Amino acid sequence: MPDALQDLADQLGQLDILNTNSAVGIALAVVAAVGLALGTQFQHRGVELVGEKTGGKGKTGLSFGQVRSLLARPSWVIGTLLLGLAVILQLTSLTFAPLIVVQPLGAIALVITAIVNSRVTKIPLDRASIRSIVISVLGVGVFVTIAAFVARKHPIEATQLATVLIILCVVLAGLVTTFILMRRSTPKPIFYVVAAGVLFGFVVTLANVVIGRVQTLLVPGHKIDNADILTILCIIGLVIAGLLGSYFVQTAHSSNPPDLVVAGLTVIDPLVAVAIGIIVLNEAGDAPWWAVVIFVIAAAAAVWGVVTLSRHHPQSLANTALADAVEDSAKKL
Repeated sequence: MPDALQDLADQLGQLDILNTNSAVGIALAVVAAVGLALGTQFQHRGVELVGEKTGGKGKTGLSFGQVRSLLARPSWVIGTLLLGLAVILQLTSLTFAPLIVVQPLGAIALVITAIVNSRVTKIPLDRASIRSIVISVLGVGVFVTIAAFVARKHPIEATQLATVLIILCVVLAGLVTTFILMRRSTPKPIFYVVAAGVLFGFVVTLANVVIGRVQTLLVPGHKIDNADILTILCIIGLVIAGLLGSYFVQTAHSSNPPDLVVAGLTVIDPLVAVAIGIIVLNEAGDAPWWAVVIFVIAAAAAVWGVVTLSRHHPQSLANTALADAVEDSAKKL
């Protein structure tokens, strides 16, 4: 234990996280979280209205007609613009601070969304839901606090780019296959939340990679190499993951309360991005053993909070009860 305290003291002595650049990055990430919370609430309302108009909850995936109808909903368009602004601010924050520092700050959006949604729907959060949200936010909070002390950005190599792309291809194949197979038996609503969170974790990671490579390209005398060709593939992968992730988000809105959708984007998303940052991009390569242990415990707590929230959220239970009642009525007719 004394060794761990000494490691922490050494980290504090070398601390550069509170420099101007990092402070700007953290501030941008916080503003982005607010935009994410408000944008998600507006988008959820748009998807909800389209669902009421066209019928069905979209549990097997939104149809092309429903997706097209979203473009005519002012609330959905406003939400999309707010989310777009949040993404721009989030990506900008990555140019000032390491990914594993700024990305988990999006958990602030979970708290904001939970409060706003409870007021809008007039469905108060019960103790189980509040406990789940608190545990998720605390888990992410502990994660980002430790990361702030041990994270360091390093030049990204070609082998790391290739590794990220290979992992993305495997994940895309797995999610698409699961989606196709599960459509026949109606996927559980939490599937779309998790799938969206995983894909946007890759979107942020790839964006971070592209930003890093662009900064390298701007260095005088830099010559095009294999890493730059892989960067182009990263941009393609980013677009594919972003489009599929956006589709899963909209479908998640049709069968989940907005704060649960945000939980996927602000807990699962950063955990995936941070895991890649730690394992592949070596952003925590100098972290002491105790920091790694805390990372694992904090991540497990955050994920447990999301899963528990999906099971006990009062709005989810209300929606399920209503859906079951409608199904039973339809069978009797």
